[in-house]
Amino acid sequence: QLNRRGHDVTVFERNDHIGGLLMYGIPNMKLEKWIIDRKQKVMEEEGVKFIVNADVGKNVKAEDIVKEYDSVILACGASNPRDIKATGREADGIYFAVDFLTRSTKHVLTGKKDGWVDTKGKNVVVIGGGDTGNDCVGTAVRQGAKSVVQIEMMPKLPDERAANNPWPEWPRICKTDYGQEEAIAMFGHDPRVYQTTVKEFVKDKAGNLKKLVLVKLEAKKDAKTGRLNMVEIKGSEYEVDCQLVLIAAGFLGSEDYVTKAFKVETDGRTNVKTEPGKYATSAENVFTAGDVHRGQSLVVWAIREGRDCAKEVDQALMGYSNL
Repeated sequence: QLNRRGHDVTVFERNDHIGGLLMYGIPNMKLEKWIIDRKQKVMEEEGVKFIVNADVGKNVKAEDIVKEYDSVILACGASNPRDIKATGREADGIYFAVDFLTRSTKHVLTGKKDGWVDTKGKNVVVIGGGDTGNDCVGTAVRQGAKSVVQIEMMPKLPDERAANNPWPEWPRICKTDYGQEEAIAMFGHDPRVYQTTVKEFVKDKAGNLKKLVLVKLEAKKDAKTGRLNMVEIKGSEYEVDCQLVLIAAGFLGSEDYVTKAFKVETDGRTNVKTEPGKYATSAENVFTAGDVHRGQSLVVWAIREGRDCAKEVDQALMGYSNL
């Protein structure tokens, strides 16, 4: 949008390829990467410049960018993964979902096995639901995992709309995505286990993960806040064999080395703070858009926020905008 308006636009990307989660966080079977390459080529021909392997705040100084450019937009995503704090977390064989998916995509694209996490022949447990958890299930199945279990803290949603969820509201129903469908076809049962969490990661003498202690959960209302919390059911612990865990428990927001480098304020959820409906940060000439601004969300929101942010930047630079 800003390039088409006539501004000179440069994109700094910390990975070796542009695209963020679209490139490395989404498996090839869901989004083929030639689509991203095609879009990049179109944008480059239009005049947008891309600089890869530029991890701003680490190998590229934020102050240099602020000095060189009239405006800066932070569109870094919500790339700070939520961890699972349980005994034995330091065991080898535990990976964050996006790290696992990134390594898998790089292996598919290049054929190289450097850093690749292979699930073949292993008992795999995916912690967390949602799109990312489903992608982990599908990838593990396709790699030839011995078994795949997907655990979720929350209760199973109803198979059909409840009376308090009529059309045209978004349907709050249990959906079986391609990853779960492939697991059902491979193993003969749904990989999902509800109202369950990890109580302990058990490792062998070499420090490698060998099994998990899982515990069942129930919803209980907090006497002070009135909120429902998922709490452990005493005596419900059980063990499962597991050599590889993928943590897909969502994201907490921005990474602080970026926000500190640009000296921008963050809110209580560690998202970059702005006035409601606005995109200017607390730092002069620094704006923000997408997941780093609103928290973990959908691609369509990233597109919308990018367009709205571009208009606000254009207005700040020119005094008016026709975007």
